[in-house]
Amino acid sequence: QVRLVESGGGLVQAGESLRLSCAAASRTISGFGVSWFRQAPGKEREFVAGISWNGVHTDYMDSVKGRFTISRDNLKNIVNLQMNSLKAEDTALYICGRQMPHSQPVREVEQYDFWGQGTQVTVSS
Repeated sequence: QVRLVESGGGLVQAGESLRLSCAAASRTISGFGVSWFRQAPGKEREFVAGISWNGVHTDYMDSVKGRFTISRDNLKNIVNLQMNSLKAEDTALYICGRQMPHSQPVREVEQYDFWGQGTQVTVSS
């Protein structure tokens, strides 16, 4: 069993920044891709950003390109999401997931086998 723990969420104003972290509390994630998803009330979970197991490949949803940056530190077993220039539409529960073996990030929810509980991000306009 892999337990993922997210942190770093909060309430900010539009234009401000937050840095989210996803830590593996048990077992390593260093050999697996990890992605951030988000889910707003009444909406489906959507892919935000993903990073391959070695950090070489990344992928972002169009609306966050140029504003969000995903990175990982395999020695510390952590994946971070730096979010700049936040907008009200970024408000959601942000959840990290461990991807099943694949060379590059994938966007399909079905390709992830472990999830964290999420951290809430609220952006006021």
